[in-house]
Amino acid sequence: MQEQVIPLLLKGEKNVIGQAATGTGKTAAFGIPLIEKLTPGNKVQALILAPTRELATQIAEEIDSLQGNKGLKIMAIYGKQSYEIQHRALKRGIDILVGTPGRIMDHLKRKTLDLRNISSFILDEADEMLDMGFVDDIETIFKETKPEKQVLLFSATMSKDILKIAKKYIGEYELIAVENKDTTGENTEQIYFEVGERDKFELLRRIMDTEPNFYGIVFCHTKADVDGLVSKLNDE
Repeated sequence: MQEQVIPLLLKGEKNVIGQAATGTGKTAAFGIPLIEKLTPGNKVQALILAPTRELATQIAEEIDSLQGNKGLKIMAIYGKQSYEIQHRALKRGIDILVGTPGRIMDHLKRKTLDLRNISSFILDEADEMLDMGFVDDIETIFKETKPEKQVLLFSATMSKDILKIAKKYIGEYELIAVENKDTTGENTEQIYFEVGERDKFELLRRIMDTEPNFYGIVFCHTKADVDGLVSKLNDE
């Protein structure tokens, strides 16, 4: 994804729709060109929509780590976070705003967020946002932005709803699709277990118990799941 998207975005203001699975380096693919083209200011210049607070936080942190000492102000906003803190930060000035559709809509309704000056609008995991019922919010947010902007949309799948949004709000765009490749080494053995949600921790504990020199990485769906698992493992 990065190989194809970064050079394209560095060349100009093309709209891009990227089809790729999670974990293919999308954030850096749009984050690096975004950092290159923006300069620190006092208004929101780029808006990134993400379906969950975990992803919004992750995107903001990764882009911040990529910018070095450029000085762009980057913030993630989402529900279950102090509205007043968000409002104060927006008044001081944010360059790159990452947020969930619901919280962005909250600020738009309260007139505490102005999107008329954004030059880049990025939708990450667009298919997931539509599956969660955010299509109306996304359309409303599009209408709050100026017509002259760059739009980048990333999705694991290309559903009819996504293509409908693309046709209605994006206009001409470059489509980049990254094939899912089997990256498992030939000497790697893969084993999977079908297990209920409530039994996952017990299975993980047994696997660790049967492997005295266990070293591994455990992937979880959300940050809350990660924190809960770490707490349980430490208790053991």
